[in-house]
Amino acid sequence: MQLTGARETLLATLYGRALDCRTPRPILGDRLAVDAVRQLDYDFGKLRVGPGAAAAVALRARQLDRWTARFLTEHPDATVLHLGCGLDTRVQRLTPGPGVRWFDVDFPEVIDLRAQLFTAPPGYTAVPSSVTDPAWVADVPADRPALVVAEGLLMYLTERDGTALLRRLMAHAPGGGLAFDFLSRFAVRAARLNTVIARTGATLHWGGGPADIARLRPGLEIVETFSSLEIPDIAGIPARYRTVARLAALIPGVREMSRLYNCRF
Repeated sequence: MQLTGARETLLATLYGRALDCRTPRPILGDRLAVDAVRQLDYDFGKLRVGPGAAAAVALRARQLDRWTARFLTEHPDATVLHLGCGLDTRVQRLTPGPGVRWFDVDFPEVIDLRAQLFTAPPGYTAVPSSVTDPAWVADVPADRPALVVAEGLLMYLTERDGTALLRRLMAHAPGGGLAFDFLSRFAVRAARLNTVIARTGATLHWGGGPADIARLRPGLEIVETFSSLEIPDIAGIPARYRTVARLAALIPGVREMSRLYNCRF
């Protein structure tokens, strides 16, 4: 593997899901992540992903899974655009129905690595491209509701590229939704305090809050949003991490560092 910078951070989320799966009471239970970590020749220890960070990764992934599953229940013939998919196994975890068209989009070297690790299900298309390149969007049919899913991605884009990307995809589809996580401006400025960011040399660019999301498109509705420290069912994580999360959520600037959004357009 030759993954550096922002691309290398996908290994941290993969490892976090694997660590979660190995616990006695997993939050996500991603067995494919465990298998992938076993196959990769990489020093995951250098990322310093501990049990607390693994629980946070699993909680975020589970919430985005739930929103995606809900959308597919409402739209069984939908298109899913999974941006910056990395080595995420969301399509395998959710096993979409036969009417769903699923597109995983990431850099060519990431897509090549995915092909070596995971079996592509029916209705699945891997798109080897930067998400910000407009060219790939033309190959996505525009005849169905679309859900755009972006986990751990938008903060690595510039504001200009990120807003252009989301507006382009919303304009392309007849309607649909967005499900993603987004950092505050303070979190972007404090990125070097994040061990994974520091050790991979990645750079964060774009941050904001609900008002910034609402301005992406007239009529865009934020259906649900909450801090990553206040994800529903956080009671299911180990007590010591639950306590830390609840104490951190009492500090406004810390509570707002990362939020999850479920939107409709």
